[in-house]
Amino acid sequence: MSTSIAIDGLTLTARDVTAVARDPSRQVTLAPSSRAALAESRAFIEANWMHDGAPMMYSFNTGVGLLKDTRIKVADSALFQTQLIRAHAAGLGEPFSEEVSRATMLLRANAFASNYSAPRVEVVDRLLAFLNAGIHPVMPQKGSVGASGDLAPLAYLAAAIAGFDEAEVIYRGQRMHAPAAITQAGIGNVKFVLEAKDASALINGCTVSLAVAVLAAADSRTMLLDACISLGLTLEAMRAEMSAFDPRIHQARPHAGQIKTAAIIRTLLAGSTRTTHEARSVQLAEELRRTDIDYTPRIQDVYSLRCAPQVYGPVFDALDYIDSIVDKEINSATDNPLIFGKDGGDFEIISGGNFHGQYLAQAMDLLAMAVTDLGSICERRIARLIDPTLSWGLPRNLMSGVRGVNTGYPVVQCSMSSLVMENRTLCMPGSVDSIPAKGNSEDHVSNSTWCARKAATVVANTQYIVGVEMLLAAQGLTMTAEALSGFVLGHGTQAAFDEVRRQIPACLDGDRWFHDDIVIARSFILTGSVRNAVERAIGTLS
Repeated sequence: MSTSIAIDGLTLTARDVTAVARDPSRQVTLAPSSRAALAESRAFIEANWMHDGAPMMYSFNTGVGLLKDTRIKVADSALFQTQLIRAHAAGLGEPFSEEVSRATMLLRANAFASNYSAPRVEVVDRLLAFLNAGIHPVMPQKGSVGASGDLAPLAYLAAAIAGFDEAEVIYRGQRMHAPAAITQAGIGNVKFVLEAKDASALINGCTVSLAVAVLAAADSRTMLLDACISLGLTLEAMRAEMSAFDPRIHQARPHAGQIKTAAIIRTLLAGSTRTTHEARSVQLAEELRRTDIDYTPRIQDVYSLRCAPQVYGPVFDALDYIDSIVDKEINSATDNPLIFGKDGGDFEIISGGNFHGQYLAQAMDLLAMAVTDLGSICERRIARLIDPTLSWGLPRNLMSGVRGVNTGYPVVQCSMSSLVMENRTLCMPGSVDSIPAKGNSEDHVSNSTWCARKAATVVANTQYIVGVEMLLAAQGLTMTAEALSGFVLGHGTQAAFDEVRRQIPACLDGDRWFHDDIVIARSFILTGSVRNAVERAIGTLS
């Protein structure tokens, strides 16, 4: 795969954004076609509008907000851009991650590459120079309402680009003031003068919301496949009935996500004899004694097993919708005003509202809800795995060692339930919460930044839950391996089990420092290690 990406404002993908955000070795260039277009529009601006008799154009030669009717003289243009940044640097709280900072710079540069925002091409070059050098502006997470864009956090990005003494960045793992990083990286003049429209273009648009959304959506997509694997391991541990995954059932209610989930589970468990009537007929030590000699078949399982396709399916389908929103936003012009070419080589500036983040806000609220329910059903299976009355005889608490002296995994399950409750609270929709701002000039806001931030938190919480289900299902499989020695796992679930065991040995000698196991379990999801092992064994799951 090429380590270089050329941006043109039209063809950047979520996969590209994620790759650049998470791999600082990826270099980004401006496509020649975009460079030429930016130079052409800017040349027109310089030749026709850089005088005090030019038409009043918002944030180009006027103030912003309720000062939109106040003309800015050409002689004050550079000062206006500087002061615009200072006035908007009103964020607070912990900074966004370096990944989000990288994604934001890439997305802002790509928005400019479409040639609707009309900053100087030097601004794009400066953004890409920071990105390619690994200089990451420190942007506080709180302060944006997602209306006239992510003004507050983007002001910190703009300040870093301009080399403000107050601006901070992360460079080579160290937090420092922007001028020091620029000097160390050797990427040009420490002070970078922003001219007419440059700063207003940098701080307009919900680009930080989008950066968070791209990464959260990408993580959700891969985690959903991991949740299929964790479900598969639990089905094996509980010797589940597989009739609920029969393709005929799902064709009778033909939602794409539901059909896909059932197909993935059938693929994972192909070849399994643990999920058969014969395996279920084996009496485990802690299983409630059966009153009939012949053992009545289980007929059907509880909802967290049997209805998994009907619960996972809406998550698959929601992610398809969310991806459609994110993909469009990545290659959208979200500045205000925008510049458009006319016949004869002229240009026109039009004010509008593309900076409003409602699309992203609603998509991120949906992401939070979908992923919360995914985590909820996984946690219910975790709860079953530690209760022999609900797991058909798996050892109580999946405990090893001296009974009573050792406790097993109930507190691990409790921690996962705490994450489910936190996620449920974070599902309160932020996209319906609008408080007018800036003297009522912004009388309806999207709250997209908070929506994206809380969705990302839900995703991070659920990564723990899915990883822990893998961990506990593997523990159950190991602890019943002798009693069920004549039965085998499916081809996919065997590969998953082997990878879990490669990284985390079974707990067979009493309680240990479970914190470390939980951290490694989450890493199954972050790195894709279990998923990759499965796909090496049986092919792609998606």
